[in-house]
Amino acid sequence: MIHKNLQQALIEQLNKEFHSAYIYLGMSAYCSKEGFNGASNWFLVQYQEEVAHGMKLFKYLEDQNVEITLPAIESVSVEFSSLLDIFEKSLAHEQYMTQNLNNLSDIAMREKDHATYNLLQWYVTEQVEEESNVNAIIDHIKLVGDNGYGLYTIDKELATRVFVDPTTPA
Repeated sequence: MIHKNLQQALIEQLNKEFHSAYIYLGMSAYCSKEGFNGASNWFLVQYQEEVAHGMKLFKYLEDQNVEITLPAIESVSVEFSSLLDIFEKSLAHEQYMTQNLNNLSDIAMREKDHATYNLLQWYVTEQVEEESNVNAIIDHIKLVGDNGYGLYTIDKELATRVFVDPTTPA
């Protein structure tokens, strides 16, 4: 059984996972509006991943017989100044999520809730990949600067990303 304070923290994280999806949907909309269809696709795939992350946590809470509440999802901005800006904001958001998951892991260990701690380690490991992927894109964008052909090439590469549910075993 999950301790009440950890239950509440996990429900808050559930909301953050779906808020993340909403953030990435907004980023996809911005990129589409600006003609970066590849980046729009990349963020749309990221949206799908975040929904999968939320559903993994939702299912875990159900399996643990937690009474789930669904607070409102906060609105998001769809205004950015550049492709670099949007990916830098994406990285900052992923770092925020990493911090949240680390804090949840600390709570699970204090409560000696090994099942929840084990679940959270999947998320912590996933965050390493999330941050690494965004960092690599930022590095590429910085490398080409404002060069139109360079940005076009990066955008084409981002268009190749497809959704693979990270919550299901390979």
